[in-house]
Amino acid sequence: MGMSKTKSAAAGRSLLTKGLSLSFLTLCSRILGLVREMTKAKFLGTSALGDAFGIAFQVPNFCRRLFAENSVSVAFIPTFKKYLVVQEEADGQGEAAGAEQAAAQGRAATQEFINATFTLVSFLTASLVSVGMIFTPLILRIFFPDESAGALRESIVLTRIMFPYLVVISVAALFQGILNGHKLFSPSGFTPILFNAIVIALTYLLAPRMANPARAMAVGVIAGGSVQAAFQLPFVFRCGWRLSFIPLGKAFSNPGTRTVLRLVGPTVIGMAAYQLNDIVSSALATRAGEGVYSSIQYSLRLQELILGICAVTVSTLILPDLTGFAQKKQWDSFCSMLTLAVKIIALIAIPITFFSLVMKESIITLVFKSGRFDAESIRMTQEVFSFHIAGLLFIAVNRVVAPAFYAQQDTKSPTVAGLINFAVNMLLAFLLSRRFGGAGIALALTVASLVNMVFLFIFLRKNPVIDVATVVRSSLFYMLKLAVMSGIAVVPVWLLRDRLLALFAGKGRLFSHGLPLCLTALLFGGLGLVMLLVTKDEILSSVARKVRRRRG
Repeated sequence: MGMSKTKSAAAGRSLLTKGLSLSFLTLCSRILGLVREMTKAKFLGTSALGDAFGIAFQVPNFCRRLFAENSVSVAFIPTFKKYLVVQEEADGQGEAAGAEQAAAQGRAATQEFINATFTLVSFLTASLVSVGMIFTPLILRIFFPDESAGALRESIVLTRIMFPYLVVISVAALFQGILNGHKLFSPSGFTPILFNAIVIALTYLLAPRMANPARAMAVGVIAGGSVQAAFQLPFVFRCGWRLSFIPLGKAFSNPGTRTVLRLVGPTVIGMAAYQLNDIVSSALATRAGEGVYSSIQYSLRLQELILGICAVTVSTLILPDLTGFAQKKQWDSFCSMLTLAVKIIALIAIPITFFSLVMKESIITLVFKSGRFDAESIRMTQEVFSFHIAGLLFIAVNRVVAPAFYAQQDTKSPTVAGLINFAVNMLLAFLLSRRFGGAGIALALTVASLVNMVFLFIFLRKNPVIDVATVVRSSLFYMLKLAVMSGIAVVPVWLLRDRLLALFAGKGRLFSHGLPLCLTALLFGGLGLVMLLVTKDEILSSVARKVRRRRG
């Protein structure tokens, strides 16, 4: 038990160390992603052209999330990790009889698996893109009512420009899976920075030279995705792997790819249900009025900024380690790491939720107000954002708990939870959008995310050696403590907000809303930090110990 706690503590320190590095890169990429969305707001606003671009980008993005990200996180990394473990065990035999031959065979099998996966990813995504571009007009009719013929025509053009993005970003996801399997996270963490920078630059550069700014941004998407794949390739080579195409029959029959397909099959259903949430919600939004879809997307971008910093970073880091703990049956370490991950998520998500609910108008005005993003756009986005940010914690926890199933090669449980999420979200979105518009669609997503989180923890109890009760109890007490602290810290922010806004009014949005935001954030953060120090918060104490060790 003592050894288990030592390993758990070491794993926690490793998670925090890698997390700081990856979180910094993710923060930079999310900030640039926000700048990309600000660029979109400047050129497109909440207009029909903005809706057309958003829908056009959603079609290949839906396929990317369904196949590329899903396959890598759920199936490729655990399978690739098994190949690496076998290879490491063979290398560790030293000069034992047959050790050199076993090591060579293990490496050859891993290389064959990589080539087979690369071949399948390239072939399947290229085929899907070819079919998708042919049937683009039929696909997009789902989203646009008859009176939006102009937006539909432009969206068809934009979709055909961006559909090949699926191929390059799927290959980039495969490269990321290889690097993450080697616990090399920084190159993949840097590529979204390149993507966003290229989209922003090409939008400004090409907008005056093309039919409209949306097409310039679409070209930027394709260029950015290609760079994401190309940038990671040298690091894959540095890990000692090469990439080549093999016959399709051989690729499909490879034991590793068959395992990947077996694992990813059930989750495609669950992920499809999750992504269909977005599709149906988008269809409802475009029918709720012009600009409703765009306002939802701007709100989600703010939410994704926070999710990217905490949930995506933590879930990316813990999957390889959770897989290792599950394979070695080290369930105490497994539970400790999962609990730590949930608490880190709560420490970030809960305070930000409280602060954002009070300062939402200033946040949206500061980030988006320019060009075609006017006062009406602010009002629409603010209504939606209130309900989106309320579900931040639930969505973040879902993204962290899901790897606990994938590490055990259990893909069915998250699939069922995803189907339940889909059913609840669709029912509520249909009912609420008719009366509350975009706000109703956002509220439906929040409630469905809460339901999804509850079912994930229920399904986690199927493994009797995982102490789910302790994980949930410890996490809930920690969340309650953070909620109380955040509620106390946000009171002076609420009291001072209007006075600060009146004090700096009429001095441009950077000063009128930026300074009140900075001052209230400092006040809120300072009060929260004091309360964490007084209560000797475990996460904060762990970070402080690591900083002291580094200084020493």
